[in-house]
Amino acid sequence: MTTNWQPTADIETLRERAHLLARVRAFFTERGVLEVETPVLGQGGSTDVHLVSLSTLARTASGRRRLWLQTSPEFHMKRLLAAGSGPIFQLAKSFRDGEVGVRHNIEFTMLEWYRPGFTMAQLIDETTTLVANILPSFAGPVVHYRYRALFHTYLTVDPFTASLEMLRRLAAERGQMSAHALANEGRDTCLDLLMSMVIEPQLGRNELSVVVDYPASQAALARRHQDTDGEWVASRFELYLDGVELANGYDELTDAAEQRARFTEDNAERRQIGLPEVDVDVSLLAALEHGLPEGAGVALGIDRLIQLALGKARLEDVLTFSTPNC
Repeated sequence: MTTNWQPTADIETLRERAHLLARVRAFFTERGVLEVETPVLGQGGSTDVHLVSLSTLARTASGRRRLWLQTSPEFHMKRLLAAGSGPIFQLAKSFRDGEVGVRHNIEFTMLEWYRPGFTMAQLIDETTTLVANILPSFAGPVVHYRYRALFHTYLTVDPFTASLEMLRRLAAERGQMSAHALANEGRDTCLDLLMSMVIEPQLGRNELSVVVDYPASQAALARRHQDTDGEWVASRFELYLDGVELANGYDELTDAAEQRARFTEDNAERRQIGLPEVDVDVSLLAALEHGLPEGAGVALGIDRLIQLALGKARLEDVLTFSTPNC
């Protein structure tokens, strides 16, 4: 059997990729944002039930320890913020098990940056400016949508008040799945399925679509606030272009006790649905207790943005070696 040793992206594409990454670095250098490099291994992984962290048993000075490959560089970067780094960015290798497809790869590059003192509105403006800088031919508007309004428009259902049974039925119908397959799934899983299958393909058509006011249960490491309807929602946004999610940004949670409680709730949900628990990064919690400056941060899938910029059909077309061929 012949082994396929060649790169998945052609050499000219890799030259174009390098040029685009240089423009990203120049964008942040011009704005006085420090480039940093943090470890890909950490003492904790992502407790998010919708993410699958990879881990390894490593021999360390204190004996065998489980270390976690980062799903994003967030934990280490927040420790730098707490140490007084000021605004920082990173092009970081990240890992999410099972994420394979035309827009996914188990190992990928995340562009992540943090802006102490920024509001979420300021960060949205900077994020859309960066995307326009990388896609100079794109001239469409930036359009903002509320999560709840999108569900009313495309599914005629209120994601905050609809019963779980209704959400399961809709997810089964729209995803052409059996009701049995969703019988044990919770609200957020059903909402995520409906968002990805029905709503996301409609977003970012001749525009940059910014979605805000996600359910409070989907806040992750973001603050929560009350929207204009009086509902508690997540202080986060997502950015879409051509039906592709590009970025996920937060008004960052700085309360250590609240973050600890969320990690605990995540692991409790993991136990309930039969998923393995994930070690909590206690150093992140210690950094939050020390004091994280108020501000906003965002993670952007740079491989996806490059894929769109170069008009490639698959993510692997802009990677040196995709996961199956690494």
